[in-house]
Amino acid sequence: MSIRAFVITGLLALGAAGSASAGNDGPVGLWKTPEAGGSFVRIETCGDALCGRVVTSARLRAHPDQKDERNRDATQRDRPVKDLLILKVKAIGPNRWGDGWVYNPNDGGTYKGVMELRNASELHLTGCIVAPFCKTQTWERAASAQ
Repeated sequence: MSIRAFVITGLLALGAAGSASAGNDGPVGLWKTPEAGGSFVRIETCGDALCGRVVTSARLRAHPDQKDERNRDATQRDRPVKDLLILKVKAIGPNRWGDGWVYNPNDGGTYKGVMELRNASELHLTGCIVAPFCKTQTWERAASAQ
């Protein structure tokens, strides 16, 4: 999964107030990242948070058995990238989630970040190594993982 998106992959968590004001499901559902070939991430409720898992990507379609080989923790490098948990965040305001983490399988790093649901079909994700070293990405809601 290409995550400059990592960093950009966002951090998510469920807030009833945020999800209610932005549409029935808020950020819950399938999202497409903007890089070439696109990665797909499914965001779901997990306890009092939102979690994101890798569904597919151009690289996974070409190499379905891809492992988390760049993980900074050598004991984790044998994990499959498909269905890998890459986001976990909590509600921090209306249509905003943070107070969690995002994992980038492209570089094996875990980052802090913020996610904002701009409208029913657009998520803005910002991930930071340390402020001001941040990057923002916009994800689009997807009907299906292609």
